[in-house]
Amino acid sequence: MLKGKNITFSYSDSAKGKIQILKDISFHINKGDFIGLIGASGSGKTTFIKHLNGLLKADCGEIFFEGQNIYEKKYPLSQLRKEVGLVFRYPEQQLFGRTVLKDTMYDPLNLGMSEQDAKKSAIDSLELVGITEEYYQMSPIELSGGQKRCVAIAGVLAMQPKILVLDEPAAGLDPETKCDIFEILQKIRKQRNAAIVLVSHHMEK
Repeated sequence: MLKGKNITFSYSDSAKGKIQILKDISFHINKGDFIGLIGASGSGKTTFIKHLNGLLKADCGEIFFEGQNIYEKKYPLSQLRKEVGLVFRYPEQQLFGRTVLKDTMYDPLNLGMSEQDAKKSAIDSLELVGITEEYYQMSPIELSGGQKRCVAIAGVLAMQPKILVLDEPAAGLDPETKCDIFEILQKIRKQRNAAIVLVSHHMEK
């Protein structure tokens, strides 16, 4: 589904000039894949995943989604960001909806879904991550840390992405909740047949 060829990227620094972060990276992600991206802090993992849905553009190289070059002038990046959903570290810090359900509906509505379709997609996604109806009208701030993380993941899932990319999805959680999150990711992969890209700075036992 997603293929990159010879991706190179540098940041500009006023004192040091160009700082190369990615060099000649090639990859491919197929339907239903479960991929682990492991590297030390500061190795460029987050920079790399920002290329997967066009948040950053490579200095050189090409990325193709379903055979189409995402760097073409008229390529619809908004559609790509629906198909390749990114969940950044501590996503619960970005929860802002008045209720759990409204928060989960926000991105689908923002991408043009009807109110009815957005609500259905949000409910399906909340159920998939284990958030039941009794929580839908609660404020997200009333939830536990693990529940907030699940709601944040559901908000991205509600866009119906074909690829779900998660940056340190278990960061800051207790061991039991970490296990729950990884079980949820396997469930998402199985039920949605979505590819999962999991970013971490260390291997979990």
